[in-house]
Amino acid sequence: MRIVVTGATGNVGTALLRRLRRDPEVTSIVGVSRRGPDRAGEPYAGVEWHRVDVSHATAPAELEQIMRGADAVVHLAWIIRPNRDLEQLHQVNVLGSRRVFEAAAAAGVPHLINASSLGAYGRPDSSEPGAATADESFPRHGAPTSHYARQKSAVERILDEVELANPAMTVARLRPALTFQAEAAPEIRDYFFGALVPRLLLRALPAVRLPLLPWPEGLVTQVVHTDDVAEAYWRVLRAGVGGAFNVATEPPVSPELVGPMVGARRTVPVPLPLVRAVVSVAYRLRLIPTDPGWVDMAAVTPVMLTDRLRELGWQPARGAAETLRETVAHLGGRGGLGNALHRSRSPLE
Repeated sequence: MRIVVTGATGNVGTALLRRLRRDPEVTSIVGVSRRGPDRAGEPYAGVEWHRVDVSHATAPAELEQIMRGADAVVHLAWIIRPNRDLEQLHQVNVLGSRRVFEAAAAAGVPHLINASSLGAYGRPDSSEPGAATADESFPRHGAPTSHYARQKSAVERILDEVELANPAMTVARLRPALTFQAEAAPEIRDYFFGALVPRLLLRALPAVRLPLLPWPEGLVTQVVHTDDVAEAYWRVLRAGVGGAFNVATEPPVSPELVGPMVGARRTVPVPLPLVRAVVSVAYRLRLIPTDPGWVDMAAVTPVMLTDRLRELGWQPARGAAETLRETVAHLGGRGGLGNALHRSRSPLE
């Protein structure tokens, strides 16, 4: 199999390269990235690299040429920063995704797999609380005040259009929960904390013991280890199937899960509007790069069922607690993924 992976130097891309390299069915891996990997060695060695910025007008022709003869395209390219430049985010995430999809169709690629997200879910009325559990049929309206959710939802609609216009192409989409691994921890820190929290403090987090655990009231979310997400992509690739697949591990992240990890004897519920207000003030003061839309998204997304993916034989190798511990232990580290050198760290963006 010849497989093209866009966004191959990122969190999921790095793990997917590792997974593809282990399978003899994969004869060729093509990595597409704006700048290519910042470092040599595994898992980037042996990959055919192409530097393409999907936001550029020249991207469709470049991508079509790269994709010719491919058995599958996995589209992972997505940016979160600069968080304040909504036009650039739209150019890369929404229009760039359309360019990738249409290039794959023009190149005659038989199997297209897109990286969607838990964030794509949400009812039209976002004030209505999320469902306790949801399969892949849950509404995909996203949280309207979250640019990430809006864009994930918009890209799913574009994918619907491309799928309808190209019935010969099998189209799949994976909707992972929050996706963590040790290597991605410095990137996660930069994306959501910026320079506000000192690295030395983050290094001490694994040893922190809190008598009381503040927790956003009613908030329950999910995580999944990046290697398990990569395994999900491979299962879908190998089976050659289409449709939507939720990707998450058990149990959901809740005070009951996190409390024992930090030694908390009890949880202190914090009203969600208060959490949002604090994040909003910190964002406006440019103390953090994270806007309050992320809080809004977390409030409306459901707890995903993963039965459909499990029918392909997928089972997560790591639980939620193990995934969280691994990530927290590396938040204060240096380095990271193949995009570490050109990743933004400024809270001003």
